[in-house]
Amino acid sequence: MNLALLGCGVVGTEIVRLLRTSADDLAARVGEPLRLVGIAVRRPERVRDAAIDPALLTGDAAALIVRDDVDLVIEVVGGIDPARDWLLAALNAGKPVVTANKALLASHGAMLHDAAAAAGTDLYYEAAVGGAIPLIRPLRESLAGDRVRRVLGIVNGTTNFVLTRMDETGASFAEALAEAGALGYAEADPSADIDGYDAAAKAAIMAQLAFHTRVTIDDVYREGIGEVTAADIASARELGCVVKALAVAERSAQSEGISVRVHPAMIARSHPLAGVREAFNAVFVEAEAAGQLMFYGQGAGGAPTASAVLGDVVAVARNRIAGRQGPGESSYAALPVLPMGRTVTRYHVNLDVTDKTGVLAAVAGAFARHDVSIRSVRQEGRGDDASLVLVTHAAPDAALSATVEELRGLAEVRAVSGVLRVEGGEP
Repeated sequence: MNLALLGCGVVGTEIVRLLRTSADDLAARVGEPLRLVGIAVRRPERVRDAAIDPALLTGDAAALIVRDDVDLVIEVVGGIDPARDWLLAALNAGKPVVTANKALLASHGAMLHDAAAAAGTDLYYEAAVGGAIPLIRPLRESLAGDRVRRVLGIVNGTTNFVLTRMDETGASFAEALAEAGALGYAEADPSADIDGYDAAAKAAIMAQLAFHTRVTIDDVYREGIGEVTAADIASARELGCVVKALAVAERSAQSEGISVRVHPAMIARSHPLAGVREAFNAVFVEAEAAGQLMFYGQGAGGAPTASAVLGDVVAVARNRIAGRQGPGESSYAALPVLPMGRTVTRYHVNLDVTDKTGVLAAVAGAFARHDVSIRSVRQEGRGDDASLVLVTHAAPDAALSATVEELRGLAEVRAVSGVLRVEGGEP
């Protein structure tokens, strides 16, 4: 079974290493040896890891893909272009593809799935979400006989590291992000992580699989963690909660549709996701028959991601040898993706208020005018330090957002802060 590898950075180098060091075991598991016949890179002349045979390197990925001696294509380049054209060329030629490209799948997954179906070949992407965590196959295969209600996950290690440090050490957002960069958990430009784009792509992929519906990254509501403050973290702690950057995909209980979103949220410390620390990832799945399931592990890194890639390679190679095709796309449900305004959520709000009679009545009136029920309210301080901390019952997000905007205009309210959604059970 001859393999072509597109990309040879951190993940690609680990794939080459594992193919060499585990060659005998992989051959036994597949039924044939796995032989790397070409590696496409941007600069073939650059000196690389000793594990990389320079004779395999080429700068022409398009030519490598269509070579007659290539049976299976692995892509770990990332990004949209030119990866999209390369993978379409491979699939159109009837060659199965294993990819870790979350951005491409979240933007053009339908196109790739259609090409794979037309050619009768496989498209596998376990490594696209959660690194080494087995998540794609359970959603696509193990839970195929069940009805998934909700997927709730921490799917970005950078943001989880930052929020963990803020919670455990009292560091500010800037301080925690600087530490993440120093330890290699954050890129020089961390915006894809901090602003939620990485998690949004993964949320789209998880929603597609969980709800048998085509979902793109453009369907995902997204908020980053840049506005989370040390005060928000402290307020969450007082409520018995922790702040996490969550990817949420769920069926609507009010209408036939799904919501898919990424944002920071308070989650009760008793929830299994609350204990996921630093750069680890975890995904919590709720299904009607299976109940509650949690998948936890290394969400990124060369070796963990390479492990997931090779797991797919073994599965696809077995299919190829047996002359069969693995599970393809399931999008029969075609559920509508609800806008964020129609998504039912809960809010935590911290109000700095004037210390005088009637303040609580004025605040409660704002909530009532938007048909939002208050679950709990806590009054703190006196004089210039007077504040109200409120948690709402579930309501349409548009109503909650409108309530917050009205609160900002009340004469009795000096400032509104700590506006965070509450997920994963009662705080």
